[in-house]
Amino acid sequence: MNFGRGRSREEPEINLIPMIDILLVIIIFLMLTTTYSRFAGLEINLPTADAQASADKPAEINVAVTATGEVVINKRPVSGSGIGAIAAAMQAVVSPGAKDPVVIINADAKAAHQRVIDVMQAAQQVGLVHISFATQAIQR
Repeated sequence: MNFGRGRSREEPEINLIPMIDILLVIIIFLMLTTTYSRFAGLEINLPTADAQASADKPAEINVAVTATGEVVINKRPVSGSGIGAIAAAMQAVVSPGAKDPVVIINADAKAAHQRVIDVMQAAQQVGLVHISFATQAIQR
């Protein structure tokens, strides 16, 4: 029996450099792919659509001002040229049960600005306070 040291076994060598390289690559990957935010989450209330809400839609009065200065209210031309004639035509169009009708003015690009102001003054005389302007994108 030979209890002496014969052939000496070499101590296992642990090389940490490749393991450190792999850990650094993983850390860099996580830093580049992770997004950081100051807040954990934002609560956003998105709008919802309801088909029943269209019944409460306010009445609309469509007023068109042509390039020649003619005023057309709900596809009916106004017979006079003054503010009083426009106001009378608007008053005739407003239904008695309408709740705050909206006047939508659609003027031609070459219409006189004064004519649009006349329509606005006529709406004010009738007591219509909600006025909107229709716009259309120019297609080229």
